[in-house]
Amino acid sequence: MADRDTRPRLLADIGGTNTRLALQRSGRPAESIGRYANAGHDGLGPLIRHYLEDLPDTRRPRHAALAVASPVTGDRVHLTNLGWEFSIAQLRGELALDTLEVVNDFAAVALAIPVLKPDEWSAVGGGEAVSRAPAGALGPGTGLGVAALVHSGDAWVPIPGEGGHVTLPAADAEQAAIIEAARAEVGHVSAERLLSGPGLARLYAILGARDGGRRSAPEPPEITRRAVADSDPVAARALSLFLSMLGGVAGDLALTLGARGGIYLAGGILPDIAETLAGSRFRESFVAKGRFREYLEAIPTRLITHPYPAFPGLGLHLDQLGAH
Repeated sequence: MADRDTRPRLLADIGGTNTRLALQRSGRPAESIGRYANAGHDGLGPLIRHYLEDLPDTRRPRHAALAVASPVTGDRVHLTNLGWEFSIAQLRGELALDTLEVVNDFAAVALAIPVLKPDEWSAVGGGEAVSRAPAGALGPGTGLGVAALVHSGDAWVPIPGEGGHVTLPAADAEQAAIIEAARAEVGHVSAERLLSGPGLARLYAILGARDGGRRSAPEPPEITRRAVADSDPVAARALSLFLSMLGGVAGDLALTLGARGGIYLAGGILPDIAETLAGSRFRESFVAKGRFREYLEAIPTRLITHPYPAFPGLGLHLDQLGAH
């Protein structure tokens, strides 16, 4: 027990631009959270060593879990949007760790679902979660992250995937016309092509070209700012369509998984527009699946408001491994 009290675990959420690092003791919130620009470091190992360098030996972690925005299929992990590559086994040795777990970032978000507190999410529409039923995580940011969570035996098991690259469906004639315009630009129109930060800019450009000949788009945060302020009709329409189409994709995910445990929303865009999301057509599009409308009305959709949702998920992952 003394070891558990004195030696925290190391948690890391590694994105394309920034890495967030924290220490965490089993069953407790993350602490000593540090945010680092990746551009200032030569690789993941040097960055982590920089974070740990001032810790006394009695507090040096023995166990660590990392969330990475890339598939994890073996010992070597390549962070596509960052250009870093590392060997899990080699990094574990360099950091003198007993345990080093590396998981997909949305697998970590999915693992957070069973340990989120009621004040760490907000409801988007009705529905009640069924205990231990499958759940899903979905989040637009630089891309569109998707993962599932199932309960097996005494453990929660995340199922990472590349669901952001499924073909984007059209729910009506307007959406079909927009998808056709995107297809002329990029070829295959995956969900991520329109339901991400770059996708929101693409929606704006398509609508602008149709509405008044405008073809360039502001940066995604500026589009959302204008839409929320109601200062730009094209931005407002782009965000409205974005949220409606996202609801349709979320409904498809819920049907595919039988996600009666809920669909949880995360990513870099939605937490900043929580009120707009709640008042949008997201939930209506989520349930608009014909004969299965009633089935979907019972499934909750929830926005994760925890500022670092990967951390509780990584902590649960280590707990389930017995890496205290």
